[in-house]
Amino acid sequence: MKFTTDFDYGAMERRKRRVLLLFILMAKLNVGEQQVLRIGGIFETRENEPVSVDELAFKFAVTSINRNRTLMPNTTLTYDIQRVNLFDSFEASRRVCDQLALGVAAVFGPAHSSSVSAVQSICNALEVPHIQTRWKHPSVDNKDTFFINLYPEHTSVSRAILDVVTYYKWKSITVVYEDSTGLMRMQELIKAPSRNGMKVRIRQLPLGSSDARPLLKEMKKEQEFYVIFDCSYQMASELLKQLMSMGMMTEYYHFFFTTLDLFALDLEPYRYSGVNMTAFRLLKLDNPYVSSVIQKWSMERQLAPPRPESGLMIGMMTTAAALMYDAVFMVAVASQRASQMTVSSLQCHRHKPWRYGPRFMNLFKEAQWDGLTGRIVLNKTDGLRKDFDLDLISLKEDGTAKIGVWNSYTGLKLTEKQDNSNNVTDSLANRTLIVTTILENPYVMYKKSDKVLYGNDRFEGYCLDLLKELSNILGFNYEVKLVSDGKYGAQNDRGEWNGMVRELIDHIADLAVAPLTITYVREKVIDFSKPFMTLGISILYRKPNGTNPGVFSFLNPLTPDIWMYVLLACLGVSCVLFVIARFTPYEWYNPHPCNPSSEVMENNFTLLNSLWFGVAALMRQGSELMPKALSTRIVGGIWWFFTLIIISSYTANLAAFLTVERMDAPIDSADDLAKQTRIEYGAVRDGSTMTFFKKSKISTYEKMWTFMSSRKNTALVKNTREGITRVLTTDYALLMESTSIEYITQRNCNLTQVGGLIDSKGYGVGTPIGSPYRDKVTIAILQLQEEGKLHMMKEKWWRGNGCPEEDKKEANALGVENIGGIFIVLAAGLVLSVFVAIGEFIYKARKNSDIEECISFSEVMEELGISFRCHKAMRKRGKPRGRAALTGVLCNSKRIMRKETVA
Repeated sequence: MKFTTDFDYGAMERRKRRVLLLFILMAKLNVGEQQVLRIGGIFETRENEPVSVDELAFKFAVTSINRNRTLMPNTTLTYDIQRVNLFDSFEASRRVCDQLALGVAAVFGPAHSSSVSAVQSICNALEVPHIQTRWKHPSVDNKDTFFINLYPEHTSVSRAILDVVTYYKWKSITVVYEDSTGLMRMQELIKAPSRNGMKVRIRQLPLGSSDARPLLKEMKKEQEFYVIFDCSYQMASELLKQLMSMGMMTEYYHFFFTTLDLFALDLEPYRYSGVNMTAFRLLKLDNPYVSSVIQKWSMERQLAPPRPESGLMIGMMTTAAALMYDAVFMVAVASQRASQMTVSSLQCHRHKPWRYGPRFMNLFKEAQWDGLTGRIVLNKTDGLRKDFDLDLISLKEDGTAKIGVWNSYTGLKLTEKQDNSNNVTDSLANRTLIVTTILENPYVMYKKSDKVLYGNDRFEGYCLDLLKELSNILGFNYEVKLVSDGKYGAQNDRGEWNGMVRELIDHIADLAVAPLTITYVREKVIDFSKPFMTLGISILYRKPNGTNPGVFSFLNPLTPDIWMYVLLACLGVSCVLFVIARFTPYEWYNPHPCNPSSEVMENNFTLLNSLWFGVAALMRQGSELMPKALSTRIVGGIWWFFTLIIISSYTANLAAFLTVERMDAPIDSADDLAKQTRIEYGAVRDGSTMTFFKKSKISTYEKMWTFMSSRKNTALVKNTREGITRVLTTDYALLMESTSIEYITQRNCNLTQVGGLIDSKGYGVGTPIGSPYRDKVTIAILQLQEEGKLHMMKEKWWRGNGCPEEDKKEANALGVENIGGIFIVLAAGLVLSVFVAIGEFIYKARKNSDIEECISFSEVMEELGISFRCHKAMRKRGKPRGRAALTGVLCNSKRIMRKETVA
């Protein structure tokens, strides 16, 4: 009995242990079921893409969370995935009901807007969070209370684009959108013109086709250089290829792509094109955590790499995949904060909501996470992501680079450092530029060679040397092409341009290196560097025929006035000499020296002899007449000095007049051209010289343009060579740049420059407007100028054999201002001789007076009268007289006193 009882007690204990173990095991199993969190994903499939990128990122995120237990240490995250066809909203609704019946804490997807709305309405009714990672236009009634979108809010992105446009100071932009949702995303930019005075042109990509080349061709024709493309990254990849084929991948275009996946595209073919390409990036690639996740993603994607036609780089994570990854992690973060939350099965037809739905929704909105796309903070009112950072990236030669950051609160801030120490060759190195030019000696000429030359070797000249020096400094390569129509560039009445200017406007060429004049009208449509040569407009005309000296050309060395003055001086000196010789007693002499008592006195200076004396001295010949008195010698000496200067000046100037041919030029200036119509004149058609006269408001130049425009067929020439031929063969004057005239006259001695410069201007290197090359070319030109290379190049190409050095074309006749001083000396000498003659007369009269040495006026006048009354060279000697009366007598008191003492 006792044994039986013991046996029953032991069996009971064992039974209790078994029940306890079973209870513990059931408790553990029950606990394990509570720590499993299921989420649902609805993803759309395409024919060529059975598994979407969103689905792959969804699975990748769940796997990462389950592998790393730091975020959900006591919970296992599971998922249910349903695949639906694209645009099939009914199927999407049925699939989401299946997932809700299974029991999910949140629903992810789908991506297309029509399916999203259907799924969203069911989630709102059953109060289950619906998480979206693609752009969706918010509902008007704002009743999507259980909607969460991690994609940046569209109005904030639109403001970010507007800030970029404002920073670059674009005044005219083109918005190219793929579908109608693009216009919704660009609302802030479309409304900008009313506030900022911006011109916005809106275009749409062709529907149902990826060939946008007709649209791009029209944009290129309209010169739309600043373009914003709102499209998917797949379309962006196709557009880049088509832009390259259309020749629009150049420095003059700036493309902005609104897709956040531009960084993920293969941009290798466009790195060295020089095109300006910018976009926003949401992924924080410079974060080590993000880089490690993308590296793991790349390893996962090796099993299902992206299609080549998508344009994505292998292993690169798109923004949609990163947002899906961050969204799954946000669910994990929110679930950790939810305690005692159970996921129940929900039926769509019963309309019984999940009782933990509002609580879990609030926890999700309050959650924050530093994910792949930066700090994730949701708006607690509408569940949208309004606080975010966008990296502004730009295509560089070494790939895409971050140049700035845009924040929804602080706006755009550039982070790219402008390194001014970099050499100017950085952006031009190894690039090949198209250079347009025109044949014009000595700027651009065909090189003479026995061999056939190709490419740039065909040409030589000043501009080719300049281009070579610019290439050496800036490091670019170049291809020289002659302008197709052979014109410099002018604007017609319809405002259309031709020539090299047109090729720069159409971006057919990158540079115009030629004798292209910097003008106001050209500067409005193209850009110019600083001038590499300064010049002005002048007149090219043939040299006038020389005139041989005439029969009476020996009279030319002196002006007619001087000849008249010389003749009057000769007559005047002869008369003065005659009077003084008669007046002075020392010119009277005894013709019979053997008879001292002879009363006959003789004087050689008769009127004819005095005239002969003056003429003989003027002709540098001797004369038998020689003055004896001091006064007459003064007259003779002064006259000889006068004739010395006159004859020397005449002789020196005579040689020039007899040996130099005198040029008879019909015109000497532009005024002479304007005043006549016999000589035809003009300029090169559609050149800067023609434009100068056409736009000038100066009366003389307006008159000249009226003349030229009335004879356009004959006055205006096609090119300089034609103009030179006309100048040489007809009576024609060509208006052109002074530097070209200088070159031509050095090589053709029959041509000359007439007059001075009409204006002042310069030659510059032309570039399309807004070209990044303009400033760099300017710096290089200034460097060449400081080094003296521009001067050396001009000396090299302008120096010719030259024409024989000519003497002065016409020796100037000597006028009064040249030799008038000798007449003053002559007059002073004559006056001096008169006073000396008076002194001699008085002295001689006193000597012949009585012993008291008193001279009466009557005796003086009588003596003077005898001298001038004698028509012959003889007179009687005067006799001494008695003492004169006291009145009218000149006495020397000392001599009188001496005479009295002697007496």
